Amino acid sequence: MDTISAAADELATAPLLGCLLREAADPAGDTLHRTRAGGLLLRVPREHRPRTADLRTDHGWQRLSHAEIVKLVVDELTLLTGVVNDALPAEMIDSRDAVAAMLTARARTAPPADLWLRSEQSLVMGHPHHPAPKSRGGAPADTWLRYAPEAYAAFPLTLLGVRADAVAEEGDTSALDALGTAPPGYVPLAAHPWQLALLEQHPETRRAFTDGRLITLDATTGPAAATASVRTVHLAEEDLFLKFSLDVRITNDIRRLWRHDLRKLRATDTRVAAAFAGEAGVWLSDRGYRTVSGLHEEFAVVVRDGLRPHLLPGARPVLAAALAEGFDGNPLDTAPDPLAWWTAYLSHVLPPALRAFAGHGVALEAHLQNCLIAVDPDGMPVQAIFRDVEGVRTVDAVGRAKGWERLVYTLLVNHLMEIAGALADRHPSCADALWPAARREFARWAGDVPEVHALLAAPTVPAKTNLLLRWTSADGAAARYRPLPNPLRAP
Repeated sequence: MDTISAAADELATAPLLGCLLREAADPAGDTLHRTRAGGLLLRVPREHRPRTADLRTDHGWQRLSHAEIVKLVVDELTLLTGVVNDALPAEMIDSRDAVAAMLTARARTAPPADLWLRSEQSLVMGHPHHPAPKSRGGAPADTWLRYAPEAYAAFPLTLLGVRADAVAEEGDTSALDALGTAPPGYVPLAAHPWQLALLEQHPETRRAFTDGRLITLDATTGPAAATASVRTVHLAEEDLFLKFSLDVRITNDIRRLWRHDLRKLRATDTRVAAAFAGEAGVWLSDRGYRTVSGLHEEFAVVVRDGLRPHLLPGARPVLAAALAEGFDGNPLDTAPDPLAWWTAYLSHVLPPALRAFAGHGVALEAHLQNCLIAVDPDGMPVQAIFRDVEGVRTVDAVGRAKGWERLVYTLLVNHLMEIAGALADRHPSCADALWPAARREFARWAGDVPEVHALLAAPTVPAKTNLLLRWTSADGAAARYRPLPNPLRAP
């Protein structure tokens, strides 16, 4: 097996193992786990995001390949749920093959010089608890690799013109007008070239170009860099983020900008911005959206704040998910005092999220991919930055208990547990002090957020079951949770 193929197997194995051990197995010893349905005994290294597993057989321990782990997962989930799923195993294989294609592309391309962009484009492993985090719908790599952040993609956006009477928009979309010039009676609309290729043969798309609702103009003069979410890009010259619909399943969902989310975008964004006003922490506002009637979801584009106006002098942002996965320049690698680094991180990430919930009834989707941390020249955290209104939930819409559960999952389980795991792996001497420090930081909020008292005493915390969700073909928004031991609980 060549180096890239072996690396792809390991990188694809880690999230699959993360799902299996969390959702379909129980601890059976220090490094041992027994599958819940089939009773198989696995030996997995005790480390953050392990990439290998051994199966106990009559002949001793057998190292499992990625393909063998896929088969094991299929057998276990079939027994556990009584459901047969022929699609998900193919996605698992597709995800592994996509990783191999990404690694091949990275080997022949220089990474970005900019620390933030390098972090955004570093997530080759991806979501650590999803069975197929890098699946791209089974499409050939040459159809999507040029748009992949993991392949350091940057590309011009296609500029369309939307006839004025066919424009559907809300909020401040003036940044789109600055990207190009449309003829009289039309306004500019940026389009992601991958989405445009996916839609070009759809009858309604062809009709829109035939009847003049849409015309093709040109392309942006500067490149748009793909960010971690794949469908959101950053235009460096304008310091502008644009988020597109993308009719591809990435992790749990087809990544389209759904009409029901667009309808509440401005109202929710206004509420979140109010929660951040005058306080520590930064919210990158989703200012508005523009699209074309008749293809409201398919061609929608959301305009989001850039980074530069929000950053403290001398601060450099990095993606939180990249801190956990690792990348060249990761501040975790060089932290001289990892406990002080962790305490500073908590002091910037926790207050905005808990204050928004306590004072404004807003549950941020504070997971790793939606958070950036700005660091000073020494690599110490000095600022937290949050983004993406689509994942925000409000207490009056979902209820306080559901909003709190979602915040605990995204902020504690998906985010802080991953950062703490990465820190402990790199700096084992500080491992035992990390969660007592986090407990102290949470406890400061017990007077403002009554739920904190229960959280600190709870034996478990909720972890989303992405494997079971995908196996049973549940809607991505229909989250189900499995209890995990609560790291914040005092011994």
